Amino acid sequence: MIGEASFYGLYVPWLMLLAGAALLALWGVRRLLAATGLYRWVWHPALFDMALYLLLLYGLSRLTAHLQ
Repeated sequence: MIGEASFYGLYVPWLMLLAGAALLALWGVRRLLAATGLYRWVWHPALFDMALYLLLLYGLSRLTAHLQ
């Protein structure tokens, strides 16, 4: 995905916007997993969170590439 968005003259890469959206989605998913108690089954929460973030970022990038 090549391109950028302009916010009042400041050019921001699309990947940076997707990374922010994936971070917000990760926050919501982590709260949901913590509320349901599924984090008890995770061996290393930091590695799990990183992998989940990368999966969300990949999914968002594929979704936006498909919509273009």
